[in-house]
Amino acid sequence: MVQDKTGAPAAAPAAVTPPETTAATPRGAAFPGGLPARVAAAVAGGLALFLAFPPISLWFLAPLGIALLTLSVRGVRLRRALWLGYVGGAAFLLPTLAWVRPIGYDAWAGLVAIESLYYAVMSVGVALVCRLRWWPLWAACLWVPTEWARGAFPFGGFPWARVGFSQGESVFTPYAALGGVPLVTFAVALCGTLIALTLASVRRGQARDAGRSRGLTRLLALPVAGALAVPLLAYAVQRPGGEGGRTVNVGIVQGNVPGRGMTPMGDEPAVVLRNHTGKLHEMAQAVREGKLPRPDLVALPENSTDIDPYRDAYANATIDAAVKDVGVPVLVGAVVAIGDEHRATRSLVWDPATGPGAFYDKQKLVPFGEFTPMKDIVLKLFQRANLVGRQSVAGDRDGDLRMGPVTVGAVNCYEVAFDGVVRGTVRAGGSPLVVQTNNATYALTNLPPQQLAMSQLRAVEHNRPVITAATTGISAYVTPDGHVAWETRELVPDMNVVTVPVRTELTIATRVGAAPEWALIALGAGAVAAAFWQGRRRRGELAEGGDS
Repeated sequence: MVQDKTGAPAAAPAAVTPPETTAATPRGAAFPGGLPARVAAAVAGGLALFLAFPPISLWFLAPLGIALLTLSVRGVRLRRALWLGYVGGAAFLLPTLAWVRPIGYDAWAGLVAIESLYYAVMSVGVALVCRLRWWPLWAACLWVPTEWARGAFPFGGFPWARVGFSQGESVFTPYAALGGVPLVTFAVALCGTLIALTLASVRRGQARDAGRSRGLTRLLALPVAGALAVPLLAYAVQRPGGEGGRTVNVGIVQGNVPGRGMTPMGDEPAVVLRNHTGKLHEMAQAVREGKLPRPDLVALPENSTDIDPYRDAYANATIDAAVKDVGVPVLVGAVVAIGDEHRATRSLVWDPATGPGAFYDKQKLVPFGEFTPMKDIVLKLFQRANLVGRQSVAGDRDGDLRMGPVTVGAVNCYEVAFDGVVRGTVRAGGSPLVVQTNNATYALTNLPPQQLAMSQLRAVEHNRPVITAATTGISAYVTPDGHVAWETRELVPDMNVVTVPVRTELTIATRVGAAPEWALIALGAGAVAAAFWQGRRRRGELAEGGDS
């Protein structure tokens, strides 16, 4: 027994409760339910984010998903934040990227496993910046560098399932005209982190005020107001309007394909070619009968011919006859040979008088679909990789192509997810944008509606109508305000002639380019650095106190 100087027994020292605010735990970060509840929050947050994406399109769940993901890692040590972030990322990506399954369940699992690493790293950053004042702002910023990194590495990047792409037509969509997809992502994330602050404040207020509702109301006022203000401020974004009413008639053809899955083009050659040229002849007949307005130009999908028209006389003659019948320039999607070992995915302007002319070659190629990274190793390990065949060569110029009365902006399938490609084509004078795509392998999965939502964001971002021509769907016309004015069903041949406005005025987003994205990346990086430095300083102070 311990005695004091008088010999009397000393009172036992009072139990010391560690303060909530330490280098590892921010103030008020106590999480009810402990680790199991955090795991549940991470999974629920990922699933809520998935539900925000097409085809379910509950876009308003995206901020809630981000709030739950943020709360799951707020106040934990960095190692735990790492794996909680991985769990949340996997819960989001596993259903969102389910369209990869036709390639193979192993490919689906492998892609999710790799992409989830980005969310794991981001969650470490979120756990760090949650120790700072104004942490909802810094945590929201970190979603932008995460998506930038996913869109750049490895093998040219995979920018699918960016948060902004869940907002094809929502209250957050107008932000695209101000700062592109990165600003939409940031706005959704900021709304989510402010919701997280609100939920954290509720718990802190309940503990502090012990039922005093007035104090709790004051505590919640600011984060609730902020969470509501973020989407409402989108309506203040200035967007260009119409320009004198100039329009152009664009024909859209969806010819369908005979196969499914990994062999969508079927075994019999020229079927896809005949499907699409046949619909061109039908369009020409419908125009002559007055059932459709006369088009000024027509868009066929990517891979609308399964035979190289430069090298095959039959393909050349078949396309030429159909183009002459419709009587206007046609944008043909073809895979053409480049030498003996390579190929290009090409958007080719075919004129009824002069034949094949100007073209655009796809710049952003699909890894393991159009080219094989680490070819020697991959081909030995995976037999399916041989289906790539000739390796594609990327183009090196923008997709501005003169067709009749307008210069269209050609964007090829996968490229619609890449900010720089679309922006470069618009800056080069493309209007309307024409997205040629071949989603036949992924028909009736969640890929086609996800890709259509990207076209909706691009329309608002650049003040341009977007025409999507797909082999199996979804072909569509998206107005400059992001509304889908016409669309096809999947796996059915279809065609239409739509009247679209010709817009040339640039949005702020088109003018400033990637500047907002880089500014948000810098803010996020600076916050992580500040939080890391603050943590080291606190640990140093604690160490000095212990030595004394």
